Amino acid sequence: MIIAAVVGVCVVLAVLAFFVPRLSRHPERGTQRSLGAGARTGGKAPGVLGKLFSKPFRTSSRAVGRSGKAGRRSRRRMPF
Repeated sequence: MIIAAVVGVCVVLAVLAFFVPRLSRHPERGTQRSLGAGARTGGKAPGVLGKLFSKPFRTSSRAVGRSGKAGRRSRRRMPF
């Protein structure tokens, strides 16, 4: 369920970054901020569990950043 939500957010951000690159940064940062909060909260678990709980949030945050970046890069490469 969470994977589908992250994939959906990545797709929406990539499309938004392609069509309106300047307006895509605010939703991207908001999504990364909320995922960062989850990573920080998961990281407070003791020992190895902290790394285990925070890893999905860190990975999702990287995916969100990459999808926004890819949308803006694709827009920049278009001939028009």
